[in-house]
Order: sequence, then structure tokens, then C-alpha cells
Amino acid sequence: MRKKMVAGNWKMNLSSTIAEKFTREIKDKIDTDAVDVVMCVPFVHFNMISEILKDTKIKVGAQNMHYADEGAYTGEISGRMLAAMGVKHVIIGHSERREYFRETDTEVNLKALKALQNNLTPIICIGETSKQRKSGRTFNIIRKQLAFAIDEMSAEDITKVVIAYEPIWAIGTGETATSEQAEEVCALIRKQINTRFGNWSSDNVRILYGGSVTEENAKELFTMPNIDGGLVGGASLKPSFENVVHYDR
Repeated sequence: MRKKMVAGNWKMNLSSTIAEKFTREIKDKIDTDAVDVVMCVPFVHFNMISEILKDTKIKVGAQNMHYADEGAYTGEISGRMLAAMGVKHVIIGHSERREYFRETDTEVNLKALKALQNNLTPIICIGETSKQRKSGRTFNIIRKQLAFAIDEMSAEDITKVVIAYEPIWAIGTGETATSEQAEEVCALIRKQINTRFGNWSSDNVRILYGGSVTEENAKELFTMPNIDGGLVGGASLKPSFENVVHYDR
């Protein structure tokens, strides 16, 4: 059975003072062996948040990384740097990176491969826009993005990857895909992985849903057959995040 994962994406939020206060308040409320919990925080908070969470079951993750180990890339952070800091997870190809910073499918693939080389778990995001869904192109978009993202990966590599289905029309909008809509796409993702790598890989890869996940809808989403947890945005900045993690109690 695949272990559930809940990854919080703080995005560009919380000053150091507020981040410290929030983390100290929530760290003792999240205590479960049934769910892998990751807090993907801004780079500037790594050391502080890692220190606060060092004796807990919550891991610290990054929101982005560069595909080079080092070089003249002002403002960027490499996977090698993240690994040296003890980071284990990194979000790759979030829709906001793709839209605002023009990240391409090829760059997403390069970053994911480099993350694996540095023993990081890439949380690779894919998803369609409202226009694409309404025009009936959801499946084609998902297939294309996934194919690019996992190019040159092995059957073993893919089991070290987490795929996050993020319908762009449901991110930060308050609009959530129904559990049936989310399950349909996550099942498609697993089928595509099965076609390429076989049963063992598809059975072991974790697929998350991301898109206005809250304490109210977490249980219904996370108990769908092909949804193994969530990539959580706004709700990861609230005390109710503990209820998303402990969705089954």
C-alpha cells in the first residue's frame, strides 16, 4: 500500500517571525506515521524551520531548484545545495513557475533528473487550464506534460518521484475539482506510467492532488483509489493544516 503524503507549499508567504510562530504552534499537532508530511518553505527559512522541526515527523522541502549543480545563475539554488542542507523534497514545475517564469516542459525534466541525481524527491506538477479543460484537451495536456517530465527516467527512478496533478483552474481560486474529476486524471497518470514502466512502478509511484485542498474536502479526495495525498497551498498556512494531514480521524 502506498503511504499517503501531504506537502504544504508556502509559496512566497510568511515573514521569518510569523513563520517561526506558526511552525512552533503546529509542529506538535502533527504526529502520524500514516502520512509523510513535508513543508515546502521559502529558501530563506530553511535553517530556522529545519531546526524547529528536527525532532518531529515533518520534513522540510523546497519550492524550486535549478538544473545545474553550480554556475553563473544569479538568484538560483541548486539541488546540490539543497541536499547539503538536508532537504529531501523539492517541488518541480509548479504551474506558477510555468506561467510567471516561463518554465518549459524540457526545463521541468532537467530539474527532475537533477533532483534524482542529488537524492532529492521531486514533486512534479502537471495540470491543465480552465480553457483546456472546457475544450476537452485535459487528457492530451496531461499525457504530454507527464511524458516530458519523466523522459530518460528508469522504472526505479519513477518510484522515487511524486507526481502532483494540479488543475490550474483550481489553484487558489476556491474552486476544487470534484473527487471524481481528480480521480479520473490521477488514474490516467498511473495508467500512463504503467504503460511505460510496468505494474510495479505504477503501483508504487505516489500521485497527489493539488488545487484548493482544505480540511473539508481532504478526506474525500485522499481516499480515492489513485490519489495518494495532496499538495496543499493556502491551507498549509493555517492551523487547520493539521486537519488536512489527519484527514482520517
